[in-house]
Amino acid sequence: MYAAKIHLRLAFFAFALLLTGACSVSRKGQKFTLTNHLDSARDGETVGIPLRVVQRLANTFGAENLFITDLATGEIVVSQTLDQDGDGKADEMLFQTNIAARATKAFRVKGATDGAARRPKNGRTTFSRFAPERIDDYAWENDRVAFRTYGPEAQRLTDSGQPGGTLTSGMDCWLKRVSEPVIDKWYQKNTQEPGYYHTDHGEGYDPYHVGASRGCGGIGVWAADSFFVSKNFIAYKTLATGPIRTVFELTYAPWSAHGTKITEKKRISFDLGSQLYRMEEILESDPPLAQISIGLTLHEGKGVVQTNPSAAWFRYWEPIDDAQLGVGIVLDPASLQGYRDYRRSKPDESHLWVDARLTGNKMVYYAGFGWSKAGIITTAAVWDAYLSDFAQRIASPLEVKF
Repeated sequence: MYAAKIHLRLAFFAFALLLTGACSVSRKGQKFTLTNHLDSARDGETVGIPLRVVQRLANTFGAENLFITDLATGEIVVSQTLDQDGDGKADEMLFQTNIAARATKAFRVKGATDGAARRPKNGRTTFSRFAPERIDDYAWENDRVAFRTYGPEAQRLTDSGQPGGTLTSGMDCWLKRVSEPVIDKWYQKNTQEPGYYHTDHGEGYDPYHVGASRGCGGIGVWAADSFFVSKNFIAYKTLATGPIRTVFELTYAPWSAHGTKITEKKRISFDLGSQLYRMEEILESDPPLAQISIGLTLHEGKGVVQTNPSAAWFRYWEPIDDAQLGVGIVLDPASLQGYRDYRRSKPDESHLWVDARLTGNKMVYYAGFGWSKAGIITTAAVWDAYLSDFAQRIASPLEVKF
């Protein structure tokens, strides 16, 4: 009886809050702090807040009406709600911040009936989509770099000997030097002028050759002294686009590695301000795979390989037309099995291979590039420093306390 009365009182109190507080900002919200344990500053760091931590606010105002305030400045920061599992319900809130070395910053999550309108816009975004107007690419970008890979129609054209096809599960680099999105514009222009994005019209272009190689971060499996790979993706699912992160999945037809049947799904996420995308490989097989090999194509071998196995970052710096390009891979050192500078005379076979251990049936790594004409990654030394810093951030994530 007593418990029932308490429940009734709590229910009445909650109803009163909805009546009196739903038309205004939640007075308290949920405070949290971020601590950087590195001896270096972190700029543009992405932070994810699980909505379960602020579930009462989300239930009251709706996830779309939550916002985050920097307590030092009082400013509302750019944020994005994210549905990680594709069930139609937001389960995480993302934002980015700069934080000094060995520093702590405080923030607060609040809610309001007009919270969505209170969130600021920054004019920059991440984006990804299926591109049927260019056969059937899937492309993704942020304010720094862009990528694409290839779908089933491109494979069908190749298999049937028709022109215009591409047969590869490798990753292509689109070299951009503007902060605004280019995917829609370049594809649209390419329908009017075939080959448009292979020429730099002031925003960047696509001179990067993938062919049958792994391009920038594609994977495969070594077995019986041979290398086996999937073909083009057969299905896609766009999970999110927004000012902080885009997320999507690519599914591949079952493929074989020396008799071992493999099913593969890639879950790719890409944050604003990053040169590298995050790749989660999900590989099912019987028996389970022990490792995969992640590749960076060495093209004609005119560039220079640099590795740091202890920090688990690897790169290739090469000339490309009248500029320079650095491609790279970063992973958890605990997953690293080894690496090989693998040179062959046959086109598309030379790679820097990074061998990585799967945990269960999954493997996470990061891959991407920096183009000197974009004005950010201008030298090999700058690229090495970027990859080193990226690896440190992965090894020492921000500490979040509520």
